Amino acid sequence: MTVTAASPALLHGVGDRALTWLDDHREHFRLTPEDFRSGGAVVERLKPIGELALNMQVLFREGVAGSRQKARAGQLLDFAWRELLDGGNVLARLQHDEPLSPVPLEVYATFHELGHRHPGLEAAVQVCRHTATWNALEMMPNRRLGVLNAERKLGLTPSSDFGTAVARTWLGQLAEPWTVQLHIAYDLTHTVFHLTNWGEAPERIPPDIADYLTRYLPAWTEDWADLEHWDLLGELLVVDACLPRPTLDAELWERYAAAQSDSGAMPIQGRMPEGDPARVFDLVHHPTLVAAFASAMATSRAMSAV
Repeated sequence: MTVTAASPALLHGVGDRALTWLDDHREHFRLTPEDFRSGGAVVERLKPIGELALNMQVLFREGVAGSRQKARAGQLLDFAWRELLDGGNVLARLQHDEPLSPVPLEVYATFHELGHRHPGLEAAVQVCRHTATWNALEMMPNRRLGVLNAERKLGLTPSSDFGTAVARTWLGQLAEPWTVQLHIAYDLTHTVFHLTNWGEAPERIPPDIADYLTRYLPAWTEDWADLEHWDLLGELLVVDACLPRPTLDAELWERYAAAQSDSGAMPIQGRMPEGDPARVFDLVHHPTLVAAFASAMATSRAMSAV
């Protein structure tokens, strides 16, 4: 069956609206004094900041931002580093409190690629990386890939073999496609993200994995679109954009775009939640970040095909 590709205008519009919402709600990314009373709370609040930086980096890297988008993305990155992370001091504080946590390294890696530096944090991370515990920490295989990719982004010698880590993932095993459940689906998308450095190098996907995804991804995207799970669908659309021959399926993208609110926010599943703005932000910031990511990747691939 022939699949019609979505237009660059439709793809770009999703990201433009998502970026507008993220910029309008930037203050909700800020950590609070209460967050610092619990290391777990800090970690949870840092993840969105790291994802925000990643999205802005992808937007710049793919060259699909207009002048207004570039200005907004640049301002958001500066806001994230200087105000949300206090020039990296927030990451250094977490590294001091939880020295074996890989989260400061992973968040910092993106800012490091963008030219920001915090020598104290880098020195502390190096000390931890020389312990046996750093490699002995038990984590999901795709999480191990995330740590290895962060090390690669900082120009560090990988703490373990990347290929071996890929082979241990669900996707690396080329497991039965019908066993995909919600968490497995998220895991396989992140395996692709870490493999390709968030879409920068799609050629790093091994041929057997690329063939496997080409065969089964259309069924998965259709299933999650029917379930109106927009957050996961967005991540799967990024995976599609990373394949050698992305489909950029117009019908799927039209359904995805139609789920986006007028404000630019994307709901996790079904319709937009209502209520307290802070609670709504906590519920929709991730799918909205994913929408910006998917838009940048898909628009770039669509433009390169023109």
